[in-house]
Amino acid sequence: MSRIREAIILALGIAFLGLCIKQGINNFAEKDRCVTVKGLSEKEVEADKVTWPIKTKELGNDLAVLYGNINVTTGKIKDFLMKNGVKAEEIMVDAPTVIDMNANQYNQQIHTYRYNITSTITVTSRNVKLIRSIIARQGELLKQGVAVVDGGYESRVEYEYVSFQQMKPAMMEEAIKNAQTTAEKFAENSNSKLNKIMTADQGQFSISDRDANTPYIKKVRVVTTITYSLKD
Repeated sequence: MSRIREAIILALGIAFLGLCIKQGINNFAEKDRCVTVKGLSEKEVEADKVTWPIKTKELGNDLAVLYGNINVTTGKIKDFLMKNGVKAEEIMVDAPTVIDMNANQYNQQIHTYRYNITSTITVTSRNVKLIRSIIARQGELLKQGVAVVDGGYESRVEYEYVSFQQMKPAMMEEAIKNAQTTAEKFAENSNSKLNKIMTADQGQFSISDRDANTPYIKKVRVVTTITYSLKD
């Protein structure tokens, strides 16, 4: 009887082990049956904030005279801006930057003028259309003897879209929906069905210029990555 009992226990153990192995194989197979897809949401919007640095220069040998000229120029620019609808609180006047040409001991070149003074007036506004229209007419300052100089890359007009937080929920929903549509199509083509989400990556929002010629038009973009498990 003991041998029969031992044989039964052994048989049951082998059967149980077989079931465990089968379940493990099935779980392993199910684990490998998944699909990873990306969902995109992209919108074009108009910038809602603009920063416009206006630079002017004065050259000469008398600092007092140069500062007087800078103040006159600054006054003309502020009048021009405010007459065209820019608010006083949107205008910031920076302290002038003075370069003494004779202060560089390594530069032995003789300069016509000793001092080079740069003045910067910065306009920051949420009324982008208005500021763009004024930028297009800044040549009118020339009639008043005011020459706006090119400040280079660091002083270019900057356009921003600061209201994108309001768009985030709807764009995320669209990106997830697009990812699910792609996954469902894959499952259909592979004679499977979507199961649960295994992993999901929200992705990062990016804001860029639509192109080099229209920096005031922004492209808002988000890509989400989702992995679904599949089932028969």
